[in-house]
Amino acid sequence: MATHRYITPEGFRRIAAEHARIWTVERPRIVAEVEAAAALGDRSENAEYIYGKRKLRELDRRLRFLSERMDALTVVDPKPHPAGRAFFGAWVTVEVDEGDARTYRLVGPDEFDVEKGLISVDAPLGRALLGKREGDTVTVQRPAGAVELTIVEITWEAP
Repeated sequence: MATHRYITPEGFRRIAAEHARIWTVERPRIVAEVEAAAALGDRSENAEYIYGKRKLRELDRRLRFLSERMDALTVVDPKPHPAGRAFFGAWVTVEVDEGDARTYRLVGPDEFDVEKGLISVDAPLGRALLGKREGDTVTVQRPAGAVELTIVEITWEAP
């Protein structure tokens, strides 16, 4: 059974930009460095040549990974749910403790970034928020113990 891996248009653009940067900037630079090192002769003891080839293999591996990932992803343009529920792409503001509010965006697993408030719909918090409405309370199991959150606001535009 094949499962779809969803991503927002912004997340897909970030992955495509990384691929383009590696392909058009980093890889040509490393290829030029390897060619220059190879021209110096004896490649078996040439540290610049050996390091450059290793770096080139790493870049090629990353390019293959990004290409395969982009082919496997389904880009979904998030739309507001008519009943005001939190679904993929929604910005959800939750109140953790009295007055301590945090805003998260529900995204696919390929674009999560906790520092930026992007949480995967597959993560425990993401799963707990899916389908909920403003005013709902959810309990999330964390390694430090359960925490109860109240959904304060659901929006479809970045705060």
